[in-house]
Amino acid sequence: MNAQSYDPGRTALMLGELRLPTIGRLWAQLAERADKEGWPAGRFLAALLEHELAERGKRRIERHRAESKLDPTKTLASFDFAEVPMLSKAHVMALASGDSWLEKGATILIFGPPGVGKSHVGCGIGHALIDAGYRVLYMRTSELVQRLQAARQSLQLPQTLAKLDRYDLLILDDLSYVRRDQAETSVLFELIAERYERRSILITANQPFSGWDHVFPDPGMTVAAIDRLVHHSTIFELNKVESYRGKQAARQQKIQRDNNKRQRQSSGDNDNHHQEPQP
Repeated sequence: MNAQSYDPGRTALMLGELRLPTIGRLWAQLAERADKEGWPAGRFLAALLEHELAERGKRRIERHRAESKLDPTKTLASFDFAEVPMLSKAHVMALASGDSWLEKGATILIFGPPGVGKSHVGCGIGHALIDAGYRVLYMRTSELVQRLQAARQSLQLPQTLAKLDRYDLLILDDLSYVRRDQAETSVLFELIAERYERRSILITANQPFSGWDHVFPDPGMTVAAIDRLVHHSTIFELNKVESYRGKQAARQQKIQRDNNKRQRQSSGDNDNHHQEPQP
């Protein structure tokens, strides 16, 4: 293409056909800068491609975060590790980088009573893994069981498990609330068996393993599920700690009370200031 036949509009159309929106948006600006500064053609091309790849990476992370169903407020940055002293921040941050434990399909198990931050830690790890380029899906365990049961009834369970296999990490929250007398929960065992040593699972539970006999249809399945989960696992026990959620609520209430007190004092001072002097 010579200088006379050069057509910016056609260039924009070709970039659109090639699905290069970032280059389409920036190329003219970068071309002007390259002309002024005398960039070699290779540098100009590399700059365009770097911008395109960076934007694609950003959009991919945004899509993965949206599909993950993670609570956007529950990140590791917003978790106060000082409130849960038995939880090693260094260990959690190491897991949040992903790498080897995800590659071997390892498991994270977080135990503790309600309100101590189990879900927050799990979601925080999930957010960090998305930032690192992994795909994560968060679901309440009871919701997932219902989804798998519906898939089995419609003869779609293998396809549903295959779709879940696209995620590097499944976060199953509140496993202890699943009850075998409410519905057939063997589908949960099938999920655990399907992902064993291939894809990772993070589970939060209010009860230790000894209380899981109400989750699966029979003791043998319970033992088999636990055996698979503890193999290649990291276990955090957040016991003997005051409710993390309760302490956060108490702090917010104190802040609100202090604010109300200051407002009342300010209002009283203003009333005294404007009060007419007595004769």
